[in-house]
Amino acid sequence: MSKRWDLFPPINPAAQQELRSYHLVLQQLLFNRGLESFRAAEDFLEARIPHRSDPNQLIGMEAAVDRLVYAIQHGEGIAVYGDYDVDGVTATVLLVETIDGLGGRVQPYIPNRFDEGYGLNKEALSELQKMGLSVVVSVDCGVRSLAEAQHAEAIGLDLIITDHHPPGDELPNAYALIDPRQSGDPYPDKNLAGVGVAYKLACALTERIPDAGFEAARLIDLVALGTVADLAPLTGENRAMVRAGLIQFGRTTRQGLYSLMQVAGVKSGQANASTIGFQLGPRLNAAGRLESALAAYELLSTSDLLRAGQLAQHLDVQNRERQEITRSMQAQAEELAVPNGDIPYLLFASSATFNPGVVGLTAARLAEKYYRPSIVAERSAEQTRGSCRSIPEFHITEALDRCADLLIRHGGHAAAAGFTVANSNLDELIERLTRHAAQELAGKDLRPQLKADCLLDFHFLQFTLLEEIARLQPTGMGNPEPLFQSNRLNLVRYGAVGREKDHLKLVVGDGKRIIDAIAFRQGHWIEEWKTNRPAQLDLIYRLERNEWEGRVSLQLNVQDLRPSE
Repeated sequence: MSKRWDLFPPINPAAQQELRSYHLVLQQLLFNRGLESFRAAEDFLEARIPHRSDPNQLIGMEAAVDRLVYAIQHGEGIAVYGDYDVDGVTATVLLVETIDGLGGRVQPYIPNRFDEGYGLNKEALSELQKMGLSVVVSVDCGVRSLAEAQHAEAIGLDLIITDHHPPGDELPNAYALIDPRQSGDPYPDKNLAGVGVAYKLACALTERIPDAGFEAARLIDLVALGTVADLAPLTGENRAMVRAGLIQFGRTTRQGLYSLMQVAGVKSGQANASTIGFQLGPRLNAAGRLESALAAYELLSTSDLLRAGQLAQHLDVQNRERQEITRSMQAQAEELAVPNGDIPYLLFASSATFNPGVVGLTAARLAEKYYRPSIVAERSAEQTRGSCRSIPEFHITEALDRCADLLIRHGGHAAAAGFTVANSNLDELIERLTRHAAQELAGKDLRPQLKADCLLDFHFLQFTLLEEIARLQPTGMGNPEPLFQSNRLNLVRYGAVGREKDHLKLVVGDGKRIIDAIAFRQGHWIEEWKTNRPAQLDLIYRLERNEWEGRVSLQLNVQDLRPSE
């Protein structure tokens, strides 16, 4: 699918004067990120938290800390109830280690995706109560669990909910509820991941019990892992915590994290948001997608060298298996969602054979390939559980909210959501969602957009520019890696590379110098150029360092290309 190309406007004179001490290209990159003063730019580049980050600003924090401190000091049993993705697992490890480090009696509980589904469930809460536990702390879930909170109260459990998802119209009646997105909450940063909210609770607890000698800052590596893997915006406080966490990665004493980096091929000290997103996160997620997230939990919490190595290898094998399942399910889902090649406004595919742990990844692949909101669902005898991925033009959770009367449960964000629906309501649900998507998307140019930061002449392509770009790290959601556009480049040579020969290797030049480029999953140009080879190309690309057989060079990572006009 062809992409829309766009370009940020040039920096204005006032901002250029403010940012004059920076590299010329960095000035434009900062301006594009809304940083037009020297002070704002310095805060951003140094990853300073732009507000007072007192955790006690969060509604519910005081009540939660009071209850947990009492439980710790009186030997009451506490459960940390998490989720099976990386955000939930890291948040669970973080709070268990905190409460244990403060002298509490604590144990984790992570539901099984296949048997229990997402979030709090009544049966699990009853089991925890029967085990003699008094307090349950949810992490990364619970803000829409009205019935479950009512059940906890009925059986005598004090439920403390910590979450970061947008709440519904009604809040659960919990002992305490901490969620920066709840109405009226004064905490200034609304973009914390689930592990970020758990970290705020850990900070407040350690401040209340300083004599225990446990410092919450030692857990910042977990915050970085969960925040990046959950695609939380890497701006504001998230940016500061991820930056600190990545520094801690380089000197980690967390044996499981070290072993995971080893099997993923991530060199110590070279971890960044990209390696978390594409190498570490998928391996941790593989556990909860195929079996149980307890393997990921154990990996991040174990201090046993041998066990850490075994678990890291196990997750690596599971991740390869997950990749194969995803490829197979994508092919099946495409046949169901796009049967005649006509692309509807909303893609939907469901099957009793779909693996519920991979439906979200499959939906993401469909949304990326066809640029449509996509739903992939696993259908059982009585219910269907769906995972949704969307595009910027369509808020998928708001769409589900409009169909709440048909749903058993649902929740999520603008771009990703999940739901459970009775099979008797499934057809009407899809009909309503499809109708709403048609109303919202009709007449719009439904193609992915690439917005380049600036037009770049080849004389700027130096290692010094790469060093300037590195100052923007960590990059990711909300702070994307810089994209550059260069036009009328000579196509010197090209060829197909990769196991499937589906990647395009290029050498391009401007008449004065040539440079290597790689265009992943764009090998299709080879066939077209056999009969119609362009003399010149326009490219949108990322600038990167390439190491091959001891040689270090600059390389263009091409996001899209077109023949020059």
